[in-house]
Amino acid sequence: MGEADYLRETRVAYDAAAARYLELYGAEFEPRALDRGMYGAFAARIPDGGAVLDVGCGPGHVTAYLRGLGLAADGVDLSPVMVKLAREARPEPGFEVAPMDALPVSDAALAGIVALYSIIHTPPEHVPGALEEFRRALAPGGHLLMAFQVTEEGTQAEEIEHKIAPAHRWPVGLMETLLRKAGFTEVARLLRDPGEGERFPRAFLLSQRTR
Repeated sequence: MGEADYLRETRVAYDAAAARYLELYGAEFEPRALDRGMYGAFAARIPDGGAVLDVGCGPGHVTAYLRGLGLAADGVDLSPVMVKLAREARPEPGFEVAPMDALPVSDAALAGIVALYSIIHTPPEHVPGALEEFRRALAPGGHLLMAFQVTEEGTQAEEIEHKIAPAHRWPVGLMETLLRKAGFTEVARLLRDPGEGERFPRAFLLSQRTR
């Protein structure tokens, strides 16, 4: 089976934008004050030495931040150019090329997954499959931290303009429902207004694999 069109389009778009993306986000990463609370809550729930995967890691800025919190974090990204830049900038974490629906880990290998705004480029009909893949890769009791742009509560995601690739923002309740169907239970959530340079409200959902 060949690569899905949306994966190919997203990969090509991020390959082309990788150098510019690195200029914008490749420096030392410091989350916004409210967001730091969710990173801390996630890190506190990962056992010592537990493997963490940053899915959609880009140039590795979040992966490095997670390492700074004491986590054994590595990263994967769909874009080979992004992974090359991540390896050049940060040799300590491991970075691999992989789509989020086929993570390069065995079943139940991970204590945690972080997927920050990476799910937004997945067409809504493919999101349940990605969440099932996250569940497969996580050990029972493992934790998933997701972030995405928020739209009004409803029954469908909303397509939005994005500088790099087609994207969607999600009703929080709908995403929580999809997570629950995939075997996750919500632990905490953060909803905040857009900050400087952001157009839409943001959501962070911290969930635990419970089946």
